[in-house]
Amino acid sequence: MRRGIGLLAVLCGFFGVTSAANGAVLLVGTYHGIKGQYATIQAAVDHAKPYDWILVAPGDYKTTSSRMQTSPYGDFPAGVLIATPHLRLRGMNRNTTIVDGTTTGAPCNDVKADQNFGPSTSKGPAGLNGIMVWKADDVWVQNLTACNFLGGQDDAGNEIWWNGGADSGGASTVSIGGWGYNGSYLNATSTFFDNTVPMSQAEVSAAEYGIFSSNWSGGTWDQTYASNFNDSGYYIGACGSQCDQTVNHAWSEYNALGYSGSNSGGQLVVENSQFDNNEDGFDTNSQNGDNPPPQDGACPNNGISPITHTHSCWVFMHNYVHDNNDPNVPTAGLAGGGPVGTGLSLSGARDDTVMDNTFVRNGAWGTIVVPFPDSGPPCTGGTSGPGGQPACLYDPWGDAILNNTYSGNGFFGNFTNGDIALTNFEPGPTNCFAGNVDSAGLTTTPTGAETMYPSCNGQTMPPSDLNPQSALFTEEVACDSTLMLPLAGKAPCLPVDRYPRQTQINNGLHPLPPAGQLPTMANPCAGVPANAWCPAAGKARPAHRHRRHRHRRRHRHTLRRR
Repeated sequence: MRRGIGLLAVLCGFFGVTSAANGAVLLVGTYHGIKGQYATIQAAVDHAKPYDWILVAPGDYKTTSSRMQTSPYGDFPAGVLIATPHLRLRGMNRNTTIVDGTTTGAPCNDVKADQNFGPSTSKGPAGLNGIMVWKADDVWVQNLTACNFLGGQDDAGNEIWWNGGADSGGASTVSIGGWGYNGSYLNATSTFFDNTVPMSQAEVSAAEYGIFSSNWSGGTWDQTYASNFNDSGYYIGACGSQCDQTVNHAWSEYNALGYSGSNSGGQLVVENSQFDNNEDGFDTNSQNGDNPPPQDGACPNNGISPITHTHSCWVFMHNYVHDNNDPNVPTAGLAGGGPVGTGLSLSGARDDTVMDNTFVRNGAWGTIVVPFPDSGPPCTGGTSGPGGQPACLYDPWGDAILNNTYSGNGFFGNFTNGDIALTNFEPGPTNCFAGNVDSAGLTTTPTGAETMYPSCNGQTMPPSDLNPQSALFTEEVACDSTLMLPLAGKAPCLPVDRYPRQTQINNGLHPLPPAGQLPTMANPCAGVPANAWCPAAGKARPAHRHRRHRHRRRHRHTLRRR
C-alpha cells in the first residue's frame, strides 16, 4: 500500500495535481523584488512540513555548511538534506537557481581554494553531496542546477541523490527505503578536477554522480542534464526488480559512463534521451555491490510489459547514442573500465530490451552484450570461481536488441569493432537480435548474429565464446576496458590494437551548454498554491502536460506498428 501511494503521488505531481492544495509555500531568496522568508534552502527545508512547497529564487546558493546523515551502513554528508516526505523543492529558473558546492567566487568555479571538500575526518575530507533526499517518500526536486559537490572519504560526490539507504541491502535481499519522486528540469555538473596531484588522488575528490537513485522504488526524471562525473551522469541501483522508474529526455555527456545501473531491474524505462561524448555511453550491469545482484529486467511476478509485449520490462528505447569516444574524462574504479568508444553495454545483464534507438559514431562498438567478471566471495546471483577462488561471473542472457539504427560505428578499426558484438561464457537462455539496420551493412560479432539468435525464446544456447569470433571479441573488449580481472590480472592487448587512452584531464572540464539548450520550466508557478511570488499560481497548468501526451501517443503508434 505504501508503495502504491508513492507512485500515485508521483503521477499526480507530473500532471500538476497535488493532494496538498493548501500546503504552505516557503520562499528562499528574492524574486522580482519580493524578499522571501529564508536566505538558505536548508533553513526552509528545516521549517517545512509534508506537502509544503519551497520555491527558490534565481541566485548562487553557496554551500558553507553541511548536514551529516549517519546510518549503520555509512555516513552521508549533504549540502541540503531533506528527510521530510512529500516536499516540493522548485527553483524559479533551471539555469540561474544554483545549488553550489563552492564556498566563494563565481558560481561553479574551478578554483581549488573555492571548493568545499566537506567535513574533516581522520582519513581526510569527507566530501559532500548536494541535495540529498534521505528515505523521504515522494519528494520533488525541480528546475535548478547543482554543481561541484565533490567526493571524499565518505559516501559523497553526488549532486542530487534520492537515497533510500545506500549499502543497507544484504547480499540476497533488496532494501527499499524510499517510494516515489519527481526530478525535472535539472542540471548536474562539476567543473573541478585537481590536476595538480597524482591521478589517484585527484579522483578521490572528483565529483562522482550527477542525478542518482539508490534503494528506491518509483519515480520519474524528465528534462535533465548531467556532465563531468567520474562514475556516471545518471545512476539507478540497488533496487532489484522493484525499481519502477523512468528516465525521459535526459542528456548525459563527458562522463566515464553516461548512465550506470547496478542491479536495477524490473520495470525501468530509459527513453527519448541522448548519451554522447562519454567514455562509455550507457552501461547497466550485475555486480557484487549495491546488492542484490544480478541486474534482471524481467517483469515482476512473471508479468507482461505493455511496451515490449514480452516478459522484459527493462526497456531502452527512442534514444540517440553517439560519439562516445572520450578517454579524457574523470574515471574511477569499475566505471573507469567502461570500454571507450562504446555506445551501450549490457554487462552481465539479463532480460533487457534495447529497441528503436540510434547508435552513431561510437568508435569501438555500438552495442555490446558481455559477461561481467567481479570478485568474491560471496558470489550472489552469479557463478563462483572454481575451487572457491575469489571470482564471481555474471553472464548475460535473455537480452533483446531490436529494430535499432546503426551508422559509422567501429571506426577504431580493431578486430570485431562494429555495430553489435556478443560474448557469453556459460550456457543460458539465448540473447537475441532482430530488425537492426546499418545503411553501410550491419556488422555483428559473431557474423550473422541475427540469423544465429533471432528470438529470445528461452532456449538454452551454448556459450558464444566457443565461436572464434566471439572469443576474439572477448579479448578485444577486455583490452579496451583496461580492467584488472579477477584471477587473470590486467587483460593483454594484441600488438595491432589501437584504443584511445587517457592523456590529460584539464581542470575546468566542460561548461554547461547554453541556457537555450537546457530549457527552464515555462511556468515555475504551475500547480503551486497562491503566494507572494505566484499570486495566481493555483490556476496555472504545467507547460509540459501536452508534450507528455504527445509522447504517449507516439508510443502507442510504435506498438501498433510493431
